[in-house]
Amino acid sequence: MFETAEIGRSIDKATFEAEEPALREALLEAQYELKQQARFPVIVLINGIEGAGKGETVKLLNEWMDPRLIQVSTFDIQTDEELARPPAWRYWRQLPPKGRMGVFFGNWYSQMLQGRVHGKFKDAVLDQAIDGAERLERMLCDEGALIFKFWFHLSKKHMKARLEALKDDPLHSWRISPLDWQQSKTYDKFVRYGERVLRRTSRDYAPWYVVEGVDHYYRSLTVGRILLEGLQAALANPQRTRLQPHAAPLVSSLDNRGLLASLDMTQALSKDEYKEQLTTEQARLSGLMRDKRMRKHALIAAFEGNDAAGKGGAIRRVTGALDPRQYRIVPVAAPTEEERAQPYLWRFWRHIPARGKFTIFDRSWYGRVLVERVEGFCSQADWLRAYGEINDFEEELTNAGVILVKFWLAIDQQTQLKRFKEREQIPFKRFKITEEDWRNREKWDDYVDAVGDMVDRTSTEIAPWTLIEANDKRFARVKVLRTINEAIEAAFAKD
Repeated sequence: MFETAEIGRSIDKATFEAEEPALREALLEAQYELKQQARFPVIVLINGIEGAGKGETVKLLNEWMDPRLIQVSTFDIQTDEELARPPAWRYWRQLPPKGRMGVFFGNWYSQMLQGRVHGKFKDAVLDQAIDGAERLERMLCDEGALIFKFWFHLSKKHMKARLEALKDDPLHSWRISPLDWQQSKTYDKFVRYGERVLRRTSRDYAPWYVVEGVDHYYRSLTVGRILLEGLQAALANPQRTRLQPHAAPLVSSLDNRGLLASLDMTQALSKDEYKEQLTTEQARLSGLMRDKRMRKHALIAAFEGNDAAGKGGAIRRVTGALDPRQYRIVPVAAPTEEERAQPYLWRFWRHIPARGKFTIFDRSWYGRVLVERVEGFCSQADWLRAYGEINDFEEELTNAGVILVKFWLAIDQQTQLKRFKEREQIPFKRFKITEEDWRNREKWDDYVDAVGDMVDRTSTEIAPWTLIEANDKRFARVKVLRTINEAIEAAFAKD
């Protein structure tokens, strides 16, 4: 795979200086057009052999283009903040918005290669990391991102020659880093695993570009041209994002029976039963959150449900058992302008809690397959592929030790109507009822279908849905608390 990057490609200075001005001007024009259209972000992944000119090339790109529109991120040793969260959290936080370019050094490929080369894990873990990278890039591209992946290459001979030339040069020896010397000793392994990674992850939507790094004139023009051609093609194609769904089409139930219709909505608790069980479960949760075993885990609760199903009341009973420093509530409404400029999961990744902490999402990432599906806020292709993307997202969370509980609070139409009318009559509850709530009742059956499909496709062993019969608020609140407690205890039992 790297043979053509070891043949000594080069161009002379005169050729470079003749072509540079036009390339620089065209790149700058494309960059400003990218900003003006603001239809997609550009992500540039920088990988390869140490000393092959990665930093020098990116520095030159910043000179050729407007650096105010380029965000360069370097992912070195993980900070304590990053170690307390899933590995992908650090990358999601730095994703560029639509209309901007992000350059990632030390990205997910660097981490998996360094880990395998230095024996931190075996091939099976490397293969899992490769699969994860493929899923991430597919999702980003489906959300509109344009991804360039560059591998800057040097032959073993050229790498050693570079180190020898620099080590005795008092003016430039500082350019040799410990990583350079380290990689010179593990070159063969690094290239072998690098070839494996590139072979497995070079796809039509996110291909790898291998660039020989010996001659900086050749290297610079090559990278510049690849970026320019890719940018121009994407800017000229208003329909560049994938529109074909990656999931099988949904099939209607032949007997017209739905999941929610199978719930026993008559379940209820008396006031005395409620007080006793609520106190028991709140005390249980309080103790579990203070347990030292919680230091290995974060806790996330995602609340979805019918309008007026009692999500807010259930959340208050959960937080009533806790120190406010232990938890955070994230209310999810229509995305802001900043959030619309990012993939839809970005606004949830940014709120993932650290170990020992608890985040409650009042509405969640399931809006993509619920309200966005029913109201037509996204295409069918978008919400169909979202099931798989959500499963991948939740698997990343649970693999990192996150305890994830998901609730759908269900009420019947008669109970909802009664609660709507009560809200209109009570002054301090009147703010809870809106015209949109009344309008949503007209699409009750559509939401029933969407919930059934959501549970069918995203209720997994690692992140199951809990359906809460919420006609009786007291019963619902206790069931929510008990479910959270049981999930925490189950996670502790596996430690």
